[in-house]
Amino acid sequence: MPTIYRLLRAEGEVRERRRQATHPARVKPELVASGPNETWSWDITKLLGPVKWTYYYLYVVIDIFSRYVPGWLLATRETAELAEYLLSESIRKQKITVDQLTIHSDRGPSMASKTVALLLADLGVTKSHSRPHCSNDNPYSEAQFKTLKYRPEFPGRFGSVQDGRAFCQRFFHWYNHEHRHSSLGFHTPASVHFGQASQIQLVRQRVLQAAYTVHPERFVRHLPLSPALPGPAWINKPPEVLPTQ
Repeated sequence: MPTIYRLLRAEGEVRERRRQATHPARVKPELVASGPNETWSWDITKLLGPVKWTYYYLYVVIDIFSRYVPGWLLATRETAELAEYLLSESIRKQKITVDQLTIHSDRGPSMASKTVALLLADLGVTKSHSRPHCSNDNPYSEAQFKTLKYRPEFPGRFGSVQDGRAFCQRFFHWYNHEHRHSSLGFHTPASVHFGQASQIQLVRQRVLQAAYTVHPERFVRHLPLSPALPGPAWINKPPEVLPTQ
């Protein structure tokens, strides 16, 4: 028998003979936002319920430029109808116009559902999806969930869905209006999202200028500067192409 297979292998005849389905490689999403309400990311995470094998489902939409959360929802189940409701309400509250917004998500059943796809098409919103099994394609939602679950007051389990909603109300108010994000120049998501960051930046710089004028010896090299305001936010920024000589 080994001799037969050796001869067949030499002739290239040892191969799968059944018809095989082929799937083209998924295109890597490359999205950019240079201002608020240009690109949103959304995802769903599970929160532990009061007993084993019980979960609550937290739906969260985040603006990748400002890190502002325009909408969230905590429910006892994951459905396309709840996702449709959350997205439609968030879009309505932010007064999104046709062809203004791109919404990115992974390929979960709610995200890839026909219900959500039809909603976005009706509202003139472009949809984008991550590649299968590639969490790096949805980094802003993943990072936001990590911030949520690493808070000191985050409980191991929630006693009820009402407890979960009360916690989320407190958390998202803090996250939007008090949390000073390092990648936003230590501004809050709300101040960036609603265009207040530039004025706050001027006030900060005047305070630093006054401190430098009074005690220049405390600053080793030069006048201190406020951290820069955020630039364009990318999902999978393409590599820069060097100019040819």
